[in-house]
Amino acid sequence: MPLELLARAGLTAYGLIHILVGWLALLMAWGGSAGESSDLSGALRTVAKQPFGRIMLGLVAGGLVALALWQASESIWGYRNREGAKRKQIASGTKAVTYAALGVSAGRVAFGSGQSSSAQQREATSGVLALPAGRVMVVAAGMIIIGVGLAHMVKGGKKSFLKEIDTSSMSPLARQGATRLGQIGYIAKGLVVVAVGALLTYATVTFDPQMQGLDGALQTILAQPSGKLLLTLFALGFVAFGLFAMLQSRYRRM
Repeated sequence: MPLELLARAGLTAYGLIHILVGWLALLMAWGGSAGESSDLSGALRTVAKQPFGRIMLGLVAGGLVALALWQASESIWGYRNREGAKRKQIASGTKAVTYAALGVSAGRVAFGSGQSSSAQQREATSGVLALPAGRVMVVAAGMIIIGVGLAHMVKGGKKSFLKEIDTSSMSPLARQGATRLGQIGYIAKGLVVVAVGALLTYATVTFDPQMQGLDGALQTILAQPSGKLLLTLFALGFVAFGLFAMLQSRYRRM
């Protein structure tokens, strides 16, 4: 089906974004001139600067939106009368929102608009903080982000991601390689997502909005003892996650 083909292309785009974020994080770790923040918008702008980059970003946006539509259809119709249906529907719905947001971000950069993801988060956080009980809402959002990161780490540790791909046609060596990529990628991304949630919560409690978002999390990691080594490991983990996502574009069960 056309939607399935587009969704598989979206997984390739999703993987590419993670590989670019990993590359920018490596440049941050070793003093290279990344020229962009090491977050989603930085990765997208890196693509936009390449020959035909905006056309590529338009295709990336289309693939991500298709991936969001597929996850939305799974959330509504895909898990009826199955064990754990509610949990799976919520997970698919959350992924649909995530992929749609990524697609919109890619589309905005493709058409020449869009600011840093970290700056957008600071603005959104400031807006929520101005609401009644806004601080409680932001702290709750930070805790949810931490929970998502922990879920990624558990998924990597238990190798439960293997349920989502069809490994029957893989050779034993390829299956082992896919498993290692998934483990490293999910655990590394989970740790960084936990750091993002923790920074959001800390910034809210201490009234310091400066170090938020993925870029802020990576900067905080770099500032630690052995920060270059830690950030390099996280960057390689993002690359591993990206490669696994691209592998899913071929073997994902749909």
